[in-house]
Amino acid sequence: MDLKFLKGKQYTFTMVAVFILACDQRSEKQLPVYNPSDLNPALVDKSMHGTDKNHTVSDFELINQNGKTITQNEYRDKIYVVDFFFTRCPSICPVMTGNMVKLQKTFLNNNEVMLLSISVTPEMDSVPVLREYADNKGALDSKWNITTGGKKHIYELARKSYFVVVEQGDGGLQDFMHTPNFILIDRKKQIRGIYNGTDDGEIQRLMGDIKILQN
Repeated sequence: MDLKFLKGKQYTFTMVAVFILACDQRSEKQLPVYNPSDLNPALVDKSMHGTDKNHTVSDFELINQNGKTITQNEYRDKIYVVDFFFTRCPSICPVMTGNMVKLQKTFLNNNEVMLLSISVTPEMDSVPVLREYADNKGALDSKWNITTGGKKHIYELARKSYFVVVEQGDGGLQDFMHTPNFILIDRKKQIRGIYNGTDDGEIQRLMGDIKILQN
């Protein structure tokens, strides 16, 4: 038999084996489940320091860009990404929002994946302001809720559920110092990933991790 033919078959077999192994490794990749004890203590409410298991994000009641009340019911059995922002932020927020737009585009036709943005300045970000902001950014109502709500409620979500705000007080008018973090939540309301929402490489990692959760 032709030696070149045998070598060709061996090469093809090797490449197929490598591809199958790579697919198996991807399918076996597990994302961590984050608990308060895994995170920077500055982002975690003192009452939760040391909590090292069974953390899930709490129920919420927020108002979206259409004036509709949004609760966990809209996100039940969904994979979703959360960020905290405010519409007048001149620095990191425009970049973060631009990356949320990229996520919306990537998962546009995937009903399992949703987005949630929460304003840290609800006294300024009224429903009309959020509606204008959503229109300017091309946010789709069925995919992406851009929300406001009670300041103390938002503060508790930031400090006791999603861990994205450095402690500056108790939810008063001027005490939010939010991070650029995007938080990935799974269908069981667990935190499965934390990403720098201003970094393109981190956004690519987030997209990959969403696909892992889907599988």
